[in-house]
Amino acid sequence: MTARIAPNELFAHCPRISEHLIELGKTSNDNVPARLRHLVKLRVSQLNHCGFCQVMHASEARADGETQPRLDVLPAWREAPCFTTQEQAALAWAEAVTMIATQPDVSDAFAQAAEQFSNQALIELTTVILEINSWNRIAVSFNFTPEVE
Repeated sequence: MTARIAPNELFAHCPRISEHLIELGKTSNDNVPARLRHLVKLRVSQLNHCGFCQVMHASEARADGETQPRLDVLPAWREAPCFTTQEQAALAWAEAVTMIATQPDVSDAFAQAAEQFSNQALIELTTVILEINSWNRIAVSFNFTPEVE
């Protein structure tokens, strides 16, 4: 499979896309730990069927100390006892925000997240979700291909 528009061509023609999304992601650095950001980005990328971002964020997660067994069970996080209550709340919120077009009632996920995060942290977590959803849509739309053997 080849890219419809290669990443380097996209960013050469419109570098501000990358700049703005990176800046959006930086807003979460204070209250959302790196390992949690990686889990959220990977889960959202799984939901959006973005192989390019899945490979990237799994690699980044491992580099920041995440374990492969936890990454392996991430799609089944509800049944996996290895995720903390805060991680479960973040993953539920990430799924709710990502799937909002088909499942518009996010009340339960919001309540769960609000129990685990301050308003500031919840807003920052939401920016992580918005950022990765945007990247996923770019990568899937233009058919960015993951580098795997």
